[in-house]
Amino acid sequence: MRDSLYVALSAQIALERRLDTIADNVANASTIGFRSTGVKFEDVVSGTGPRAVSFASSGKTYLSSAHGSLTETGNPFDFAIQGDAWFAIETPVGTVMTRDGRFSMNENGELTSIEGHPVLDAGGAPIQLDPRNGPPKAGADGGLRQNDQLVGTIGLYTFDPGENFVRYGNSGIVPDRAPEAVVDRTDVGIAQGFVEESNVNPMLEMTRLITVQRAFEDTAALLRQTDSSTDEAIKTLGSK
Repeated sequence: MRDSLYVALSAQIALERRLDTIADNVANASTIGFRSTGVKFEDVVSGTGPRAVSFASSGKTYLSSAHGSLTETGNPFDFAIQGDAWFAIETPVGTVMTRDGRFSMNENGELTSIEGHPVLDAGGAPIQLDPRNGPPKAGADGGLRQNDQLVGTIGLYTFDPGENFVRYGNSGIVPDRAPEAVVDRTDVGIAQGFVEESNVNPMLEMTRLITVQRAFEDTAALLRQTDSSTDEAIKTLGSK
């Protein structure tokens, strides 16, 4: 009886974590550049043979690699990545990866993210533009030109978010190791005047939410049944 109690409790802990990720995904369904979170669960087996009992692990989060759709904005400071790569921005916690390409140029000519953080080039240095020459024109390779002169290049990077990754802001990811600059790849590029929407599928997440809620109710019923059985056993044994 106690085993069933612990199994049900482990299931509820796992379901609670799944519920948290679903809620976060739904909340960011309209966040530019957001990549949804998934959770992987594994069986944790206690004992061997006929006495073996399987418990649910607390789960490990992973980042969805699905791309969001591109929306044309016409803003020359909006950029969307085509392919598997990330922008890099310099923040108070260090370099952060993001797919949110809503940039701007400040009064000093620095290309900055929507939060005001410097956007980095392929060498990891902030991108410096000439504020007197207006918005740059970007090539598919990220090269930025003002007055037909190459003034900088938006860096594109690859990295492995791994399990239990750390988010920064709405769509940023803090890499646990140095990202690698994308070099000489024809399958990766930049589209100027576009942004990438969130890759969250709201209808799918709502379906998952319903499934999780039902599973949580089932485990709650199992807990009540276990408690009832324990109470009956105590009453029976106590009367002898």
